[in-house]
Amino acid sequence: MRVSLRWTLGVGAVVWAVALLLLPDRLFPFGLFICHQRPERSFFFNGHQLPVCARCTGLYVGAAAAAPLALFAAASAAVARARWMLLLAALPTLVTWTLEFAGLMPFSNVARFISALPLGFLAAWLVLGELATARTLRTPAAPLAPRAPRKVE
Repeated sequence: MRVSLRWTLGVGAVVWAVALLLLPDRLFPFGLFICHQRPERSFFFNGHQLPVCARCTGLYVGAAAAAPLALFAAASAAVARARWMLLLAALPTLVTWTLEFAGLMPFSNVARFISALPLGFLAAWLVLGELATARTLRTPAAPLAPRAPRKVE
């Protein structure tokens, strides 16, 4: 039985999101490579700080929510449309991050988490959908019948 990259990534997204909650102390050292891990910007679960900040948690939970849907109903979007969809999904994260970085408005961890959900969801949906499409495009097609030579007049 051959497991596809698409299924590996989809299941991996769900396992990672669940592991963030259930094994935060064991994953904390690995979180350092992907997140700043600032305590004031992180959630705590059962007395343990999660290995990633609230915004990263939102990205991963969004991706985990999209994975089962994308695995069973994946549809690839046209490239131009996918870019616009991704830009729209990134806007809440971009706006909250920019306002915080500029010192204009602080946001709660819940707001950071919620603003990142659409980006995580759509990114996973598009990647898994694209992998499904790429797989169908790679299947060998039937050979074309040879063309008759053209007459040159």
